[in-house]
Amino acid sequence: MNEIRPHQPDIAAARLDPDLLAKNFSDIHPPLEPHEALVEADRCYFCFDAPCMQACPTSIDIPLFIREIQAGNPKGAAKTIFQANILGGMCARVCPTEVLCEEACVREAAEGKPVKIGLLQRYATDRLIEPGIHPFTRAAPTGKSVAVVGAGPAGLACAHRLAMLGHEVTLYDARDKAGGLNEYGIAAYKATERFAAREVDWILKIGGIALETGKALGRDIHLDDLRADYDAVFLGLGLAGVNALGAEGEQHGGSRDAVAWIAELRQTMELGALPVGRRVVVIGGGMTAVDAAVQAKALGAEEVTIAYRRGREAMNASAYEQDLALSRGVAIRTHLQPKRVLAHSGQVTGIELERTATGADGRLAGTGEIVLIEADQVFKAIGQSFLADGVSGEGEGIDFERGRIRVDAERRTSLRGVWAGGDCISVGDDLTVVAVEDGKIAALSIHAALTAPKGVLATAGELVGEAIAAVRGVAGR
Repeated sequence: MNEIRPHQPDIAAARLDPDLLAKNFSDIHPPLEPHEALVEADRCYFCFDAPCMQACPTSIDIPLFIREIQAGNPKGAAKTIFQANILGGMCARVCPTEVLCEEACVREAAEGKPVKIGLLQRYATDRLIEPGIHPFTRAAPTGKSVAVVGAGPAGLACAHRLAMLGHEVTLYDARDKAGGLNEYGIAAYKATERFAAREVDWILKIGGIALETGKALGRDIHLDDLRADYDAVFLGLGLAGVNALGAEGEQHGGSRDAVAWIAELRQTMELGALPVGRRVVVIGGGMTAVDAAVQAKALGAEEVTIAYRRGREAMNASAYEQDLALSRGVAIRTHLQPKRVLAHSGQVTGIELERTATGADGRLAGTGEIVLIEADQVFKAIGQSFLADGVSGEGEGIDFERGRIRVDAERRTSLRGVWAGGDCISVGDDLTVVAVEDGKIAALSIHAALTAPKGVLATAGELVGEAIAAVRGVAGR
């Protein structure tokens, strides 16, 4: 294609009938039936060294919970999971198990067919979440209070663990709903039937957590005030900034931020009312790009293309997610970087991209060859950035590293009494399961710091060890 002819952009709602829309957005991995779960559990070797458990960022005892399913005790299996990961229900749905626990499974190495750990985890956790049974009770009140800012996976995990240990927690979030990425950023076909919201309600059943939504740090609440009013503060702020495309004309109508569009899709009450282009191009190579592309196709877009500047092997989206996109009719075109968003009368009509090549030094460079793709909509999904609004105190500030909050191994920041975790910190992968582990580690460290006897010297590791023992004691009730 040497040129794009001016045309009327075609962005419309109700491209598909309700029944087809419902089918396209149905649960991508239907839950296992009891017999299926037992058959799958029987495939586990219950390895002594448990490579699957080692691959899990939250260290769920996978062989144990599978054995409990095998023994006909799925509720016990769920409790085993939740002791390590209180968001085990959502993680069972969205965790990239194909590159974590299931990739490490011995059966994957031997047969290329791992035990379906994710589906077994969902089977177990649903046995407590669906009927609203909360397996844990709170410890005796400590008289301490903690502010948790950000009700995403990290904040929820931290708040729940602190409440379970007897602290009073106030959980703040800038949005109208809690859940963070789980509520606003996950593809709708991965978390159906309002599961994210139902999981939040279930987590809050522990008690001791006051949820305040619509409260943004730096606007409605302030770090200095939180430090003065609470015994500790945890920041689970996520990534609110969106990287610019850096292409001429990206401000034209029809050029959208994929993250915001996915959030809009997740909150809509009627999928048929959401407009989508007939021809859609998504720029990026990660999970957000795949989620945007697949859902655009599911809404009725006829042509959907993912354009990525490097090869498929360099895409952040796993091979499984890439194959999912291809199976849903999405084209993946690589070694293309955006140069210019084309428009007619202020509306997107296409995008101009330049072919790229990787040099001997590993650096990416444009070749000068231009490729044109017609499009009514262009979604940018090239990563998010941390916005530090409201993070710095008046007299003291928090140290940053690579544009995010610097923390130590216990998720303590450089500011006394403040911990942080999730996507806003400078270590770890941007995954739900990693954020949950951050929140858990920070909660144990906060508990250790708040309950250490005055005048008693102990190492941080010893104090956290005592906190872990306290958790096991509460969970064992």
